[in-house]
Amino acid sequence: MASSVEQQKKLKLYSYFRSSCSHRVRIALKLKGLEYEYKAVSLLKGEHFSPEFTKLNPMGYVPVLVDEDIVVSDSFAILLYLEEKYPQHPLLPLDLQRRAINYQVQVI
Repeated sequence: MASSVEQQKKLKLYSYFRSSCSHRVRIALKLKGLEYEYKAVSLLKGEHFSPEFTKLNPMGYVPVLVDEDIVVSDSFAILLYLEEKYPQHPLLPLDLQRRAINYQVQVI
């Protein structure tokens, strides 16, 4: 069984520094204390349309999180994935009503 440090090192985040969606994923990773490899994707240079990137996300948008053989795109889906897989330092409240309000804010 891999240690938590080994599990954390396998995370890769494909991101653009000016993307607000990517920014919230970076914040979540920091709050959860997860280490990750940052993979810069320049939207200005069109790198999100490269064959390497579109293999990960055919839609061609950032962010994309790679966790070993699991690829998750869309910041909201990534946040939910991180919350379920790495429960330390929860991002969401335990109270169901407060959690629902949190979901509403994320979707907007």
